[in-house]
Amino acid sequence: MGKCAAITQAGNACKAIPKAGNQYCPAHDPAREEERRRLGRKGGKRAGFGRPQGHINNVKTQLQGLIDGVLDGSMDRSAAVVANQILNTLLRALKVEMEISEREEIIERMDQLEAELGRRSRGA
Repeated sequence: MGKCAAITQAGNACKAIPKAGNQYCPAHDPAREEERRRLGRKGGKRAGFGRPQGHINNVKTQLQGLIDGVLDGSMDRSAAVVANQILNTLLRALKVEMEISEREEIIERMDQLEAELGRRSRGA
């Protein structure tokens, strides 16, 4: 498998692996530039759980702390198991919240399209 042919903004070669038949990873594929722009604009409009990356990074940090604590013996394994279960529940809740948000966004966009279609058909 090859590496992405792109050069990052820092001037380094991208280390991501491109999909089969492509020399670029999805983050650098010129054919996906408009999609990346569209998603970037959308990301700036969302708030709260619409941007769960901070929550996910927090969970990852906590999970790493559990791993480190269990491995170095500073954390009781049974406490780590319970904490892991709670973090998994939190991740599932974040996923459900994102799915709901995405559905609401799709419904809103469909309503806008239907309204525009109605305006155009009345004007024709």
